[in-house]
Amino acid sequence: MDRIWLKNYPAGVPHDIDADQYSSLTDLLKTAFEQHGESPFSVCMNRWMSYRELDQLSTALGAWLQSQGLQPGSRVAIMLPNVPQFAVSMAAILRAGYTCVNVNPLYTARELSHQLKDSGASAIVILENFASTLQEVIDQTDIEHVVLASIGDLLGPIYGRWMTFAVRHLAKMVPEFELPLSNGRTVTSFKKAISVGSRMSLKPCTQTLDDIAFLQYTGGTTGLSKGAILTHRNVVASILQAEAWFSPALKDIGDLRNVNSIAALPLYHIFALTLCLLAIRQGSHMTLVPNPRDFDKFIEVLKQRPFHMLPGVNTLFNALMQHPMFKTIDFSTLKLTQAGGMAASEGTARHWHAATGSTMIEGWGMSETCAIGTNNPVTHTHFSGNIGLPLPSIDIAIKDDAGNNLPLNSSGEICIRGPNVMTGYFQQADETDKTFTSDGFMRTGDVGFMDDQGFTRIVDRKKDMIIVSGFNVFPNELENVISTCPGVVECAAVGIPDTMQGEAIKVFVVRNDPLLTEEAIARFCHETLTGYKRPKYIEFREELPKTNVGKILRRELRNHT
Repeated sequence: MDRIWLKNYPAGVPHDIDADQYSSLTDLLKTAFEQHGESPFSVCMNRWMSYRELDQLSTALGAWLQSQGLQPGSRVAIMLPNVPQFAVSMAAILRAGYTCVNVNPLYTARELSHQLKDSGASAIVILENFASTLQEVIDQTDIEHVVLASIGDLLGPIYGRWMTFAVRHLAKMVPEFELPLSNGRTVTSFKKAISVGSRMSLKPCTQTLDDIAFLQYTGGTTGLSKGAILTHRNVVASILQAEAWFSPALKDIGDLRNVNSIAALPLYHIFALTLCLLAIRQGSHMTLVPNPRDFDKFIEVLKQRPFHMLPGVNTLFNALMQHPMFKTIDFSTLKLTQAGGMAASEGTARHWHAATGSTMIEGWGMSETCAIGTNNPVTHTHFSGNIGLPLPSIDIAIKDDAGNNLPLNSSGEICIRGPNVMTGYFQQADETDKTFTSDGFMRTGDVGFMDDQGFTRIVDRKKDMIIVSGFNVFPNELENVISTCPGVVECAAVGIPDTMQGEAIKVFVVRNDPLLTEEAIARFCHETLTGYKRPKYIEFREELPKTNVGKILRRELRNHT
């Protein structure tokens, strides 16, 4: 196909990348650890971790995991916020020859149960703050080994103990739990696993670029999330693509080991995860923000030392600018404000540029593409409102429902092909077949067009997916859950514009119990859905608009909201 977008690539950005320069993602990690050993990798609550420490700790944890008898390729879940234990666990799992399954720490028991059962995870590394949720479902899963982390495990012997004590007993952020030891299950503290593993050897494992590195779960059209299969090749490719694209913005820094990236977005999310792996490849360091919702502390972190990359979603940038202490932050070293996860608004971008002097660069990607798809050139000095150009080695095609390519400036489904695109959905052959076209493009569900300069613009969403603060929410899941609330006959969930979140969830409910209230449904959702999936608005209707075959017309509900 004619890759017309290449003519607008910034100088020095290659047209293609070569993922074959590594034998696996594990090979990339090993190479980076050897090259950057003495350099800092991360800082969290003013406690630093070097690449050498990350190497040693992940080697020890990986050796311990192997000692538990897990078979090569076994799935190991990670249920951690942005704390140093995340990178250690991720690297350990990969280096031991296993597959990472990233889990949102704020999942409810229902959501956690599905992901653990669907992935077949046999082990999990989890922060004790969320262990009570695991307790509710663990007997329904294949989990045999639990590694239990505390907040202060890697924050130093004195400060770390104090932080763990404060979180447990002063802030009372660790609900009581008791994990059952039935059926031979083991529960081991993170520090003990590291200690025991440090006296073992990490056995070498044979891995290829075609092996599975991550199962990255994303919303499902059937109401249940699906695991996108991301191979070592997919992830290595996305790292190299991001590095190539961002290089013009960082070239003035010189030694990339001096780059400080702010990790406020959750590392279990594909956007932040890819940037974390990019930092490892480059030997740069990350400032970990465990709770970006605490904007007082977040801003204090931003004021502590110069930072160069600030990835975020539209809502994060908005909230920062509305904070009374925002103007006290020094943005003079900021080289790249990268927006993704949800549509960035022109108003937010304009205010951000005026306040910081940094252009908001918007990109687009999915869990299924390792977060990488299209991005605006980082050399842009103005906000474009489109999603940019395909990154190196990526093809974008605009297709009709039959899979035919449409001409430039014609709207159709945005389809993507490249080495970063998943191989399919885990144990869902039918869903995989429906997702790919005969010529190897993945259907994204987004409707848009490409102009004659190769820039793509999204105009609509083919699927009914709702995007709340960068997180995908599928209406089917909400409707399946809310329909089980006593008194609900049927319901429909739609996304409506929201200045803070991009979209907010509104649910229309038909009830057969006149005493059923909005508050009761809200409480039910609080118990069964994680925060970003909970409806902001609930409206009762006598009936819902439907087609002549009985399908609910969500679009009609949206249009009359």
